[in-house]
Amino acid sequence: MQNHTKGIIYASVTAFFWGFLAVALKIAVREVEPQTIVWFRFVVAFIILASWQAFKNPSSFKIMTKPPLLLILAALALSWNYMSYMLGVHYTTPSNAQLFIQTGPILLAVAGFIFFKEKLNRNQVIGFAIAILGLSFFYRDQLAAFFDSRGQYNLGVGFTLTSAFAWATFAIIQKKLVSKYSVESLNLFLFGLPAILFIPFVNFAPLFHLHWSWWLLLLFLGANTFIAYTCLAQALKYTEANKVSVIIIINPIITFITMGVLTKLNVSWIAHERFSMLTILGASLVITGAILVAKKRKTASHKLSQNSDKIAETRE
Repeated sequence: MQNHTKGIIYASVTAFFWGFLAVALKIAVREVEPQTIVWFRFVVAFIILASWQAFKNPSSFKIMTKPPLLLILAALALSWNYMSYMLGVHYTTPSNAQLFIQTGPILLAVAGFIFFKEKLNRNQVIGFAIAILGLSFFYRDQLAAFFDSRGQYNLGVGFTLTSAFAWATFAIIQKKLVSKYSVESLNLFLFGLPAILFIPFVNFAPLFHLHWSWWLLLLFLGANTFIAYTCLAQALKYTEANKVSVIIIINPIITFITMGVLTKLNVSWIAHERFSMLTILGASLVITGAILVAKKRKTASHKLSQNSDKIAETRE
C-alpha cells in the first residue's frame, strides 16, 4: 500500500471516531465535570499506549525525560484544545461545536501551503471550494441558531474557536515532529503531560458513584482519544497536511447523522438539533470536495510507467 493511501485511511479513521466524540462528550458532562472528563481521556489513552510500548518498544519512553521544546508546546496546545472543546460542547450543542472546531483543519490546510510548501492541482482547488460550499449549506440551520442566541451558547462558541486555534498549533508542530520521532514516542508525551497538568483540577468524588454504563462511556472517550490521535499522527506522517485537514472536515457529518437520529427518536437526555434537506445537500458536497482533494495526482513518472507497461503488453 502506498504511503498516500495509508495517510488517507488513517485520516478517515480519525474523522470517524471524532464524528461521535461531541455527542459522547455532551452526554458524559451530565454526570462528570468537564475537567474530569478531559483528564480521564488523557489518562486512559496514556495507559493504553504505555502498556503496549512497554511490551513492544521500551526505548520509546526516553522522550519523556528529555522532550524537545516543540513537543512541550504541542502538548500544552493539545491540553487547551481538549479543555476548551469540552467547554464548547458543554455550553452549546454537538453539531455547533463541530461546526466551529473545523476552523482548526482549515488552518492546518493553510499551514500546509505556507509552512510545508504543499501544492494543489486544479481538481484539489475545486474540491476545497466544493467542501467549503457544502459546509455553508450543511450548517445553515446551526449558524442561524448561533446568531439568534446569546449568553452561554455564544460563550461555548468562543471556547470552541480557541480550541480550533490550539488544535491547529498542535497539528502543525506534530507535522514537523513526526519526520524525526516515532508516532508512539510523541503520543506518550502528548498524552502523559496533560494527564499530569489536569490532576489539580479533577473532582474524583463523582467517579466513585458512577453506574457501570457511565464508566463504559468514559472508557470509550479515552479509547477514542488513543485511536484518533494515533491515526492522526500516522496520517500527517504519510500524506500532506492539507489533505488530512479536508478528510477530517468530514467528521461533522457523522455527528449530524447521529444527532438527526437522536432527534427523530425524541430522546430527552440530549438537546435536539435542526436539520433540513439543505443540510443533506451540504453533506454530499463536503464528501465530494474531500474526495477531490484527497485523490492523488498521477505523477509524470507514474504515467510513464503505465505507458511502458502498455507497450510491453502490446509487444507480447
